[in-house]
Amino acid sequence: MPRGRRGSRVSFLEGDREDGAPPAAAARPSAQWASRQLPEEAAGQILLRGIFEIGRDSCDVVLSERVLKWRPIQPVRPAGDSKLDLLCKEEFIELKDIFSVRLKRRYFAKPEGSGTLLGITLFFCLKKEQNKLKDSTLDLINLSEDYCDIWFRQFKKILAGFSDRPKSLKILLNPQSHKKEATQVYYGKVEPLLKIAGIKTDVTITEYEGHALSLLKECELQGFDGVVCVGGDGSASEVAHALLLRAQRNAGIETDHILTPVRAQLPLGVIPAGSTNILAHSLHGIPHVVTATLHIIMGHVQPVDVCTFSTTGKLLRFGFSAMFGFGGRTLALAEKHRWMSPNQRRDFAVIKALAKLKPEDCEISFLPLNSSQDLQEREAQGSPKSDCNGHWRVIRGQFLNVSIMAIPCLCSVAPRGLAPNTRLNNGSMALIVARNTSRPEFIKHLKRYASVKNQFNFPFVETYTVEEVKVHPRNTTSGHNPGEEDRPQEIASELSFPWNVDGDLMEVASEVHVRLHPRLINLYGGSMEEMNDSKVTCNCL
Repeated sequence: MPRGRRGSRVSFLEGDREDGAPPAAAARPSAQWASRQLPEEAAGQILLRGIFEIGRDSCDVVLSERVLKWRPIQPVRPAGDSKLDLLCKEEFIELKDIFSVRLKRRYFAKPEGSGTLLGITLFFCLKKEQNKLKDSTLDLINLSEDYCDIWFRQFKKILAGFSDRPKSLKILLNPQSHKKEATQVYYGKVEPLLKIAGIKTDVTITEYEGHALSLLKECELQGFDGVVCVGGDGSASEVAHALLLRAQRNAGIETDHILTPVRAQLPLGVIPAGSTNILAHSLHGIPHVVTATLHIIMGHVQPVDVCTFSTTGKLLRFGFSAMFGFGGRTLALAEKHRWMSPNQRRDFAVIKALAKLKPEDCEISFLPLNSSQDLQEREAQGSPKSDCNGHWRVIRGQFLNVSIMAIPCLCSVAPRGLAPNTRLNNGSMALIVARNTSRPEFIKHLKRYASVKNQFNFPFVETYTVEEVKVHPRNTTSGHNPGEEDRPQEIASELSFPWNVDGDLMEVASEVHVRLHPRLINLYGGSMEEMNDSKVTCNCL
């Protein structure tokens, strides 16, 4: 087969790369699949068979209903020579991992030169260690136009059969996330992959807090298959809240008082570009931009549990997790120092909140999730279980922190998760309370989150599996001293209590009622059963 010539460039017939970014990394087949075995019956009926050059070898290539297989053509050899058998091992790609196909051509430097067909390039999703996905390519080299056209059209037909994959996406990009890197992340890593996959996009760059919420109330989404947020946890939570509010309005449900909300119509994709990326980390098992993008391209969707937060019967917001007490105060301090870099702001807020560590006098009532059978019923129903005979439990006292989480909340400072015993869609919330204790003991508890040890193995920490929680502060004020940093704040803010809801500050002056709603929204992400335990070490505090 002919090799590349000087003064020429390789391109693709359909949609050559316009952004100047390099094409997806080319795979060396023998290094990628040599250890995998495929049962013969799993391949399905043979559709096409032919000869292509792959790597440096001429290969016998077989396209079946579910896989593409190839084996180097073996030369005639003496009987009993087993070394060539090892070199000529059959390799394969599952068709469900392919997300694009292009005709590959060489265009000569001279303008009048015509493109010479080289063959077909397949773009596919490669699974790596620790839940990471990588985009890769496989070149099938053959110079025959008619021959390649037959294979090309068959590949296109196969890809068209994956109807769950998005063809058009609404992109919401927060340019202020983390170190203002979201724009660079999207245009440098995400958009090139979406273009290769042939996905149409409509990008809106948000300009202020709440912009995504107001936009999704009014904009036309009928032509989109999904919505993608490029930003941190606050941005993703805002978009999820907006999609769910929109679904209630479309269903004619009064949004101030929601008891049984309806599911969001469109799935949400989360591209991690924030400082913590808890939602993306919990979804994918790793806060990796390319992994998140490939899950969107491949149409991998997970139903995820959502909480409603309400007070005095009025809905405050939808969310996935919340912290009250130390977690809320830390975020409130960080929000007053937005001029700092994200890491400095976080460290400063943690240290100052620990220096001013003070418990909240609370009454916490909750409805426990009683049994595994109860849990299975709720998962099957996909809606909150109406249990008039449920027995509420009440605990009272001085609490340093209260966490209510419907997802595991993985992050760099808690690689096992802030709530490692819950899942994305198991129909329950984790209620974790830290009662009043000494500052050194509380710091030991916080440090445990970064290790493999049980962070709840302390006498002052209690954990419950629940479906509803009510947190009623019994203090007359939030406990903030109206000193040097609180003077500019409004009086109403001083009389309210700070909550950290998905990285957003929510200030409430009275009881907050948190109710779980199983599988209320679909998010682009891999199945939790397929994820490996992340082995991450972290030094914090």
